[in-house]
Amino acid sequence: MTNALWVALALVLVFEGLLPLFSPVTWRRVFEQALQLSNGQIRFLGLASLVAGLILLWLLS
Repeated sequence: MTNALWVALALVLVFEGLLPLFSPVTWRRVFEQALQLSNGQIRFLGLASLVAGLILLWLLS
């Protein structure tokens, strides 16, 4: 189980690094747009991401 968590973390880091590596202009634009969001919108995106991840984990296990 612990090994799977490290693998999952490694994959997250790989995917998170792809956009700034290949398109730093787009990455910067995404963060500039994120700064314009309200706290409620950011919380909703976090909740949606969390729920999608839990559903995906449930479906794959």
